Amino acid sequence: MIRKLRAVCLAALLPWFTAAGRAELSMPPADPQLTARGQAILSYFQQLPPSSELKIISGQFCNYGLDARMEAPEKIFKATARWPALISVDYNDFKNKWVETHTPNRVLIKYWRAGGLVSVSVHFNNPARAEGGGLNDKRQNIADVLVPGTPVNKRWLRQLDAVAAGMQELQTAGVVVLWRPFHEMNGDWFWWGGQPPADFIKVWQHMFSYFTQTKGLHNLIWVYGPNQGRRVADYYPGDVYADLVGLDAYTDEIDPDHIKGYPELVALNKPFGFTEYGPHGASNPPGDFDFRRLPAGVAAHFPRTRFVFSWDVKWNPAENKFAREFYHDPRVITRADLPVGLAGPDKTVSPSSLPK
Repeated sequence: MIRKLRAVCLAALLPWFTAAGRAELSMPPADPQLTARGQAILSYFQQLPPSSELKIISGQFCNYGLDARMEAPEKIFKATARWPALISVDYNDFKNKWVETHTPNRVLIKYWRAGGLVSVSVHFNNPARAEGGGLNDKRQNIADVLVPGTPVNKRWLRQLDAVAAGMQELQTAGVVVLWRPFHEMNGDWFWWGGQPPADFIKVWQHMFSYFTQTKGLHNLIWVYGPNQGRRVADYYPGDVYADLVGLDAYTDEIDPDHIKGYPELVALNKPFGFTEYGPHGASNPPGDFDFRRLPAGVAAHFPRTRFVFSWDVKWNPAENKFAREFYHDPRVITRADLPVGLAGPDKTVSPSSLPK
């Protein structure tokens, strides 16, 4: 009965989401063939900015590859009696220096079926390395991945194929994915980062065409996520290649002196969020952050923020202070606050076709 109600409600909500989103931001999906459920989710993000009150979709990272599991959101639920509205995983299998989609997808499908939204990123292996790995390699020319027929190009396409197979499994299961590739590309710590913007943009646009046209993936909402700081808009691939924008930021101080780049990304007229957030810094957080400061700082300095992904371990709200107050803040959207039918089982998908 609940599933039937969700399906009926979604059908009723789709036109409203679409009308509201288009009226406010006038931005169609990057993928013109984005599924109806994907359009509803994108429109939900788009229609939030006109609200007179700050509303933040809560998100939580759930680990990498074979280590992906429900542990992080379960800790949040145990501490707060609330579930994040959105969870994310990363497809990198660091141990085997490749891509692992099966384990992360089990986590995503379970959460989606429970009514939550989901996201995927990948810490791509450097295709210049035959053995894989090389995440932090320097002096790798990203343009090399698009030179047809070369070993680098072949390894790159093979890696894209592995990722696309994971996305196809999710598409078959009716799952819409917030897809965030090449994060923190304006930094110089990943092999794809700090590249000439024109070269990077060509690689992003190639991936977009390869996934949507060659692979037929139409369940992806494309997320552009540089690191806070300089040149945050320099790598933007264009309005027809991205749906959401955001910043990765690791700091206790939620203000423009410590988080830079907000005005540049808001000017792109796409829904903005914190694609990664963690207190203290990018390493060794002590786990003593007062999470009440996050919505307060966002409201004061970044009012167009509409989603926040907390990283895991000691960056997780449940590993810090006042997680319950954060998740019960009326400005914070949890899984229970999402419109009925926005996520969850799709009645047009045969149950027998879904992964077990």
